[in-house]
Amino acid sequence: MPMQFIVPQFIDVEDKILGPLSVRQFIMFLVGAALIYIDYELMYHLAGNFWFFLVSAIALFGLTGVFAFLRINGRPFHWFLLAIIVNFRDPKLRIWSKYVPNDELKRKKEKIDNGPDIPMKPGVTQSQLQRLALIVDTGGAFTDDVPEKKPKR
Repeated sequence: MPMQFIVPQFIDVEDKILGPLSVRQFIMFLVGAALIYIDYELMYHLAGNFWFFLVSAIALFGLTGVFAFLRINGRPFHWFLLAIIVNFRDPKLRIWSKYVPNDELKRKKEKIDNGPDIPMKPGVTQSQLQRLALIVDTGGAFTDDVPEKKPKR
């Protein structure tokens, strides 16, 4: 009997721990609540302006909801925001342009270092090619006047 394996499904769905909230969303709401509390202490107690606190608290709550629930292209919003920041810092868009200034071409030619020349094997001369063709055509029966060099012992 073949062994069966359980294949995990729905691996992109986060586990819910508190009602409809996942761990990530719950932590984001805790951070948002802490920011609203800091805002309350600064705006209402120190500055004494309740309406400014109320407007900023609603904005912070909305921003927390966006970070916790909004998904763009199936990814959480904070990953999307991180990708935007990285692309603004170091853009990777390459646009091809046929026009290249002459001074840039000169600089590129100066940068190229060919290194040392590689010794090339001397090519076959026309007389050697004719001799080899004649040997092949005659099936090896042709022998020329040139004596073969025998290796010295």
